[in-house]
Amino acid sequence: MSNIEIVANEYIVETAEDKHFHLAETICKEMEESAKQRGTGIAKRSPVYIQEKMAEGKAIIATTLLGEWVGFCYIETWEHGKFVANSGLIVHPDYRKSGIAKAIKRKAFELSRTKYPEAKIIGITTSLAVMKINSDLGYEPVTFSELPADDAFWKGCSSCVNYDVLTRTNRKNCLCTGMMYDPLEVPKTEKKAPWDFLKESKLYERWMRIKQRILLRREIREAKVRQRQNELELTH
Repeated sequence: MSNIEIVANEYIVETAEDKHFHLAETICKEMEESAKQRGTGIAKRSPVYIQEKMAEGKAIIATTLLGEWVGFCYIETWEHGKFVANSGLIVHPDYRKSGIAKAIKRKAFELSRTKYPEAKIIGITTSLAVMKINSDLGYEPVTFSELPADDAFWKGCSSCVNYDVLTRTNRKNCLCTGMMYDPLEVPKTEKKAPWDFLKESKLYERWMRIKQRILLRREIREAKVRQRQNELELTH
C-alpha cells in the first residue's frame, strides 16, 4: 500500500504520523460537534488518544496541498485482531460532498487489510452515505450477533443518544446497521450478486422508519409500565 495518495490534485490522503499531532485537538472538536448535530454516531475521543493512533500508524488523515486539515479516520482492533473497525470518520464541513470521505475510507480499508489481512473489517452506522462507501468496498449488512462481543467495543456507542435502545435490547437491535467485510468470504462473492446498495437503499430507509416507530412504541409502553409500578409502590 502506498502511504501517500493525491486525490483530485487537491488533497493528500496518507497514513498519519507524528507530524500531524498538532491537528489532534481540531479533529476531536469537529468529531464532538458533528456528533451533537447528528445526535448519533462518533464516540468522543481525546486528543491524546488520536495522537496515539497517529503514532501507531493506525490512522488516515487528509489535508490540502497546503497542509490544512480536511478529514480523518482511525482503525481499532478487537478480540486479539479477529475484528478491525474503521472508526471516527470525520470530514471538515467545508470539504463535505467532495468525495474525500470515500478516499479516506478506502485508504483506511487498505491499511486494515495490510496490517490485519485475516481480520474481519466491521462498522456500525446510521449514515446511508457511509453505508454506500462500505458497500463499494465489499462490506455487507450483518446482525449485531456477528460483531465483537467485547464490552469495550460497545462502550464506544455510549455517547450516542440511542445507547439506551442498544442496552435495552441486549445489543440485539438499534437504529444503526452493522456491516462487515470478511476476507474469507471474498472468493464466494464472485459467485453471487453483490449487495445492490442503490436498489435497496429506499427499502432500508423505509425499514429505518418502521424500526424507529417500533422502538418508540416500545419505549412508551415500558415508560407506562414503570409509571404504574411507581404509583403502586406509592400506594403501599
